[in-house]
Amino acid sequence: MTAENDNVVLLDGGMGQELRRRSSRPASPLWSAQVMLDEPHLVTAAHRDFIDAGARVITINTYSATPQRLARDGNPEMLEPLHAAALNAAHKAREESGQDVRIAGCLPPLVGSYHPEVVPDDATCLRDYRRMVELQAAGVDLFLCETMSLAREARAATIAAAESGLPVWVSFTVDDSDGTRLRSGETLAEAAQEVVNAGAERVLVNCSVPEAVTAGMDELARVGMPFGGYANGFTSVAPLQPGGTVDSLEARTDLDPAGYAEHALRWTRQGATVVGGCCEVGPAHIAALAERLTAQGYRLVAS
Repeated sequence: MTAENDNVVLLDGGMGQELRRRSSRPASPLWSAQVMLDEPHLVTAAHRDFIDAGARVITINTYSATPQRLARDGNPEMLEPLHAAALNAAHKAREESGQDVRIAGCLPPLVGSYHPEVVPDDATCLRDYRRMVELQAAGVDLFLCETMSLAREARAATIAAAESGLPVWVSFTVDDSDGTRLRSGETLAEAAQEVVNAGAERVLVNCSVPEAVTAGMDELARVGMPFGGYANGFTSVAPLQPGGTVDSLEARTDLDPAGYAEHALRWTRQGATVVGGCCEVGPAHIAALAERLTAQGYRLVAS
């Protein structure tokens, strides 16, 4: 390893699934946003546990708090209160930890994960991502546009985030059987180049099986920008439809903390400088990954 590549940004894990484990409430289409309203202390505690495990970037809990999702599954007037509460929970966790941690704003798919066919038109995407950026920008250190399944949705999110003047990282979800392509069928390398042209500083793959993330790393390496990945632990995301709940998905049994760390270490050997976890990856996974990374001489950094 070169000195430059000794530094690795360790992200947190999957907040939505972590909150499902901690909450006694039934699953809802709003996923983690409902917990933000009913049990905000659980969000702060989860953030804190990820920080204590070694995460140096935590992402605010607004993944399901988009204008479209709230209009469909909740109340559109909840948008601002949910964002304010999510920012408060992340800041509280950082302050309590006393650690050098950066807070990432969250720009997720507007309508539903893994379904490029439901992405709104470009003008709507740009309008609503700008609205979310406006609500988050003053309270975050960077923006993470994540689980992007379609290049044009990712581009709209990138443009809106870049207008804030903050660093922008963009993460794509890829075909679980072909990590070189987005779930839309578009090539990962071309989509990554498109968001870099729009202002992204780092490109990643997330919320796909670890094996697909591994395939995606080689594609991202060709873009010539810092890159990374954070996988989910589902057997398949096919059962989840827009407006559905995560109760329809099944977790893999072979991705315990040690098993997941093996995948993520492979990504660093491929040149990744940002790693973490997505759905079904909890604080214990991040702790195991932090231990393995430091044992191999990596320095865990926040940027």
